[in-house]
Amino acid sequence: MTNRDFALLAAKTLSDKKAQDIVIIDIQEKAAFADYFVICSGTSERQINSLIDDVEDAFAKEGLFAKSIEGKNGSGWVLMDFGDVIVNLFTREMREKYSIEKVWGDCQFIEAEE
Repeated sequence: MTNRDFALLAAKTLSDKKAQDIVIIDIQEKAAFADYFVICSGTSERQINSLIDDVEDAFAKEGLFAKSIEGKNGSGWVLMDFGDVIVNLFTREMREKYSIEKVWGDCQFIEAEE
């Protein structure tokens, strides 16, 4: 699978589990540390923790494992680092606060339904 395929897999997995406002951002031209951000909102900390497990399981089936997972303890923002694909799971409040989409607004946004 390509990095793009993994980003799309993350988006599909999140969508299937009812994550909200899923966005994929292609950051290859602007960042050396990763190729894609996948961003979504969860309705609660409990849902976010479930989404973490679901994404980990989906990627593990394809042989890709998280290098690190940061921010689990009720922070409202969890970052899952898979190397070239970074999955960000937010509560709605934290997503508004950090506005990741605005920071990377000059990058290409990819439709998750591809």
